[in-house]
Amino acid sequence: MGKLVLHIGNKNYSSWSFRPWIALKAAGIAFEEVLIPFDFPAGNPRFKEVSPTGRVPALHHGDIRVWESLAIIEYAADLFPDAGLWPEAAGDRAVARAVSMEMLAGFRALRNACPMNMRRPVGRLDLPRDVQDGVAEDIARIETIWRELRQKSGGPFLFGASFTAADAMFAPVVNRFEIYDLVTDAGTLDYMAAVKAHPAWVEWRDAALQESWIVPEDEADRPNDSVPLQKESRGDWSKPQRACISPPNYPISRRVEFGINTAGYHVLHEVE
Repeated sequence: MGKLVLHIGNKNYSSWSFRPWIALKAAGIAFEEVLIPFDFPAGNPRFKEVSPTGRVPALHHGDIRVWESLAIIEYAADLFPDAGLWPEAAGDRAVARAVSMEMLAGFRALRNACPMNMRRPVGRLDLPRDVQDGVAEDIARIETIWRELRQKSGGPFLFGASFTAADAMFAPVVNRFEIYDLVTDAGTLDYMAAVKAHPAWVEWRDAALQESWIVPEDEADRPNDSVPLQKESRGDWSKPQRACISPPNYPISRRVEFGINTAGYHVLHEVE
């Protein structure tokens, strides 16, 4: 049927892209990656070319199209039943799917207030009390899930020695907990350290740190207005904060489509 092709968004920000990407990488499942950045305030028109929802991630396998992070992971698990995406024991698989669905459908206070951002310096946010209360409730539930599963399995991951799809579903939360300085529990920090040390995490993080695009709505410390931004890592350049932007001299090794979007900003579409 051909190779798997996973379409993703920016590695610095796209938490839903991160989940199936790290699941497949950790399981040793080969796939081709196509990165389509969030070049426009409402996403990127190219998303509709690869996904019926107009969102990423999306997996292509021959004529088959699979969208939504957890559905992609389940499809890969069907294709590669020996890859270890889910725990071996039936009871553990059921619980792994349950907590993965809980991550998929819940924790909106945390997700909305504290977006994933791989390059953000560590520091707390000054959140309104009602938002802070919701985030605290989400944190408490997530820490309970992690603690109970690791106590039962022996860790270092949620279901024992192997990184599974459940760990992949919570991987962006590890980043959120770290960069917004949200947790202090020793067991939580130990689990986070195990996830961050995984080679698949390291590969994604290193690629994210090389990106220069900025998505204002995912920069939790910045107001969503037209404040000029400076990006030191790619030389002297600045643009208003209205879209995902990139300097025109951005050096990458991949084949790119280069142009200027409707807002007048330079954009790079990375494709394999």
